[in-house]
Parts: sequence; C-alpha cells; structure tokens
Amino acid sequence: MAGHEHDEEADAEAVAGHTPRHRSDTTVIVTDERAVGRAVRAAALGNAMEWFDFGIYSYLAATLGHVFFPSESSTVQLLSSFATFAVAFLVRPVGGMVFGPMGDRIGRKKVLALTMIMMAIGTFAIGLIPSYAAIGFWAPVLLIFFRLVQGFSTGGEYGGASTFIAEYAPDKRRGYYGSFLEFGTLSGYIGAAGLVTALHAWAGADAMEAWGWRVPFLAAGPLGLVGLYLRLRLDETPAFRELRSGSAGAAGAARAGGGTGREAGHGAGRGAADRTPDRTPDRASARTGTTARGDLAKIFRGYWRTLILCVALVGAYNVTDYMLLSYMPTYLSDELGYSNTHGLLILLGVMAFLLLIINRIGVLSDRFGRKPLLMTGMLGFFFLSLPAFVLIGQGSVPAITAGVLMLGLSLVCLLGTMSAVLPALFPTEVRYGALSVGYNVSVSLFGGTTPLVITALIGLTGSNLTPAYYAMAAALVGVVAVTLMKETSRSPLPGSPPSVATEAEALALPQARPPRREF
Repeated sequence: MAGHEHDEEADAEAVAGHTPRHRSDTTVIVTDERAVGRAVRAAALGNAMEWFDFGIYSYLAATLGHVFFPSESSTVQLLSSFATFAVAFLVRPVGGMVFGPMGDRIGRKKVLALTMIMMAIGTFAIGLIPSYAAIGFWAPVLLIFFRLVQGFSTGGEYGGASTFIAEYAPDKRRGYYGSFLEFGTLSGYIGAAGLVTALHAWAGADAMEAWGWRVPFLAAGPLGLVGLYLRLRLDETPAFRELRSGSAGAAGAARAGGGTGREAGHGAGRGAADRTPDRTPDRASARTGTTARGDLAKIFRGYWRTLILCVALVGAYNVTDYMLLSYMPTYLSDELGYSNTHGLLILLGVMAFLLLIINRIGVLSDRFGRKPLLMTGMLGFFFLSLPAFVLIGQGSVPAITAGVLMLGLSLVCLLGTMSAVLPALFPTEVRYGALSVGYNVSVSLFGGTTPLVITALIGLTGSNLTPAYYAMAAALVGVVAVTLMKETSRSPLPGSPPSVATEAEALALPQARPPRREF
C-alpha cells in the first residue's frame, strides 16, 4: 500500500490507498475500492466465524444437553443447554467495555485481530471437552468456561467490525458495504446449519452424541487462522488515522506554544479533533494516555441518550434475529416434533435466499434511507409474526417454509441496514467503545437470552405461539426507536471527514459543511 515507507505524517496522507484531499475548510477522503474490499472481507469473515460458533451451539443444543447435562427430563436438558448458551452473553458487555475503548485508543485493527484469536481458541477448545460420562461435574464446568471465553472475545467483535467497514466505506455506499457484515452473519449460520445437517444425516443420532458434535467446533480452529491472517494484512481505517494525526498535530501545536485554532484545525491533520465541542489541544495530546475507566465514564456521561437508542435498536433486532436464525430449528424439533434435519433444511433454504438479496437491501438503504428499511422490518415482525407461527404450526413443508420466509423477509430489512446505522450513532473518537458497550449490553439482556426465555415461556404457558408474541413486543420497541433516530444515509460519519468514491465527488462537495448533531 502507498505510504508505508513514509513517516507518520506522510502515512496519514495515503492510508490504505485512501487519499485525503485538503480543502481550505475540510479534509475529504477519496477511497480506494480495493482497500475497501479487503477491509470488508476481513471484517465479514470474522463476523461469519462468530455466528458459525454460536450457530453450531444453537443447532446442537439438544445433543449438547444429552452430552453435558444428564437428566431424566429432556426439557431440563434443553434449558440447561440454553442456559449455557446464554451465560456467554453475560460477559459480552464486559468484553465490550474492555475491547471497545481499547480499539478507540490503539486502533481497530489490533483489537479485531485479538478478538479473532480468542474466539477461535474458545470454540476449538469446546470440541476437545470430554463428556459428562467421562469426567462428570467438570464437563459442564469446562463448557461454561470456554463459553465465557467466547462471549468475552465476541464483546469486541461486532462493534469493531461494523466500525471498521463504516470507516472504510464511502458515505454514499456505506449501506451496501455494511450489508456484507450481515452477509457474513448469514454465511456463518448457513455454514453451521449445513455442517450440522450433513453430520446428522450421515452419522445418525447415536454417533452425533458420541463424537459427531465435536466436528463443527474443531473446524473453528482453521477458520480462525484464516481470519487472523486476513485481518493482520489490513491497514488502520482512514477515519481513525485522520483522528490520530489530528490529535498529534494539535499536541504539537500546543507544545510549540504558538499554535492557533487555524493551525491545528486546518490542513492535513483536520479530523474529528476540531469537530467535537469538548476537545481541546490539551485533551487531544492526552488522548493516548486515557484509562479505560475514563473512556467508559466519558461514554456513559456524554452519550447516554444515544446509548439508550442503540440498546433499543439492537434489542429489537437481536430478539428477532436469534429467534429465527438460532432458535427456530430447536422450536421445530422440540416443541413441534419435527426431525432435526427437517427443520434445518427449511431454514437453510430460507437463509440462502436471504443471502442472495441482503446486499440489495444495503443498496436500497443508500438510495432511500436507513429509516424506511428499518421501519419496514420492524412493522413486518409486528404484523406478520402471529400469522407466520400459525402457518409453521400447520406442519406441512409448504406452510413451514412460508411462515419462516415471512419472518426472514422482515429480518433481512434489518440485517441489510443495521450495520450502517449503528456506527453512525457515535463520533469517531468513541465509536468503537460506545457501540461495543451499547450493542453488547442489549445483546446480553435481550438477544442471547431469547432461546432460554421463549423455551421457559412455552413451558409456563403451554402455547406454541409464545415466540410470535415475544417478537411482536420486541418489534414494537423497535418501531419507537426507529421513529426517534435521525437519518444518516449519504452523510459523513460524525467526527469524521467526508468520504467519497471518486475525485469528481470530492471536487463537487460544498466548501463549507456545518457539523450535524446526531440523536
């Protein structure tokens, strides 16, 4: 990449092939499509691995219940298995609070490489744990421990990956490029469902409990190495490099004693440092010395309203996401009595269809805005969840497929849009940290607990329509959150300079661009 042989200031001029164009009043980043493509692939692969890991646990929940939680009641086994699934989400906010602010201090790339390593180790290790029959009490203890390792590392994954793509992408195509992150989500689920389905069909139930369940977990090791290799080859995002060079320039001006606002804020170093009201040269120069506790205090004190909005959006999105992509096969087999292969094959087909259209959803969000697409998805879940679960309860393959597809089409409107929405809520200097905190708190409370809560509610009420009502309640929260959020499509990320795809777009930008306040 251009710029690696230059010094720090020159390197900021050609970050990963992205060329800053300095005007009298602002810096404009002209992106390199090849660099954007590399960033998208590396981030999406990590997301695919995350959801592959969680997908295989969900799809093997019943089998893992037999292996690790012996009980006379299959419901107790399933609840124990889902409780272990949910326990990983308890530490995700902790991981977000550690890795997120770290990514704002030392850079997105290094933290994303670290989370990839930890995630691969946690998943691979689960495949090596002896069964309860072999070592007794220690089997579920080890399972819970490595699930905690998974959850802690995943706390830094989504916030970093979505930030990475958003900061690389040109403003007018952020929705399209962001949709590849959830392309990775669906790919991970499809890989997990496909592998588990093939193993069930080939090995049978007895072999799956004896050894077959280990295969998908062990496969995470090589996948993690591939993802780590891709991430280590990347350069830091242009927005973060611009922020860092702006902070360095402001610090140098302060040390020189004669720096003025014009000298610190104009030219090559201009970025988020002079766009954020509470930033001064002294604070900029001390930025790299801040503590994690100080970063978190700044996030909660300065951005609590936006954090609440983020939690509401993510909660509504993740309840429906986990209900369909993680819980549905278990619902079909354990609550309605279908075979494991039957339910997984239907979900596989629907996910493959969604994979084909998710990038088009991202394009539509760039063209028509994020809010219309998000509102379509939320209202789809609110009005279609009950009819969909009634259809699924009919039992025939066409009825089940139609019901799952209704839910899937609603979900894809959220999947294809959310990765561009969430990073745009926060400014560059706190984006990774604030998004990681808000996202993981919400996922911990509402996403990862979805299978456990629905299973418990079905046992309590005796109604197989409980998942529909749960999804409708989540969608209603989502409708309110989407109504309150501001439109962010085709606009620069807060705290970052404009990012365009061509020189012509850079020249066409107005000379003065007033800062936009986000919710």
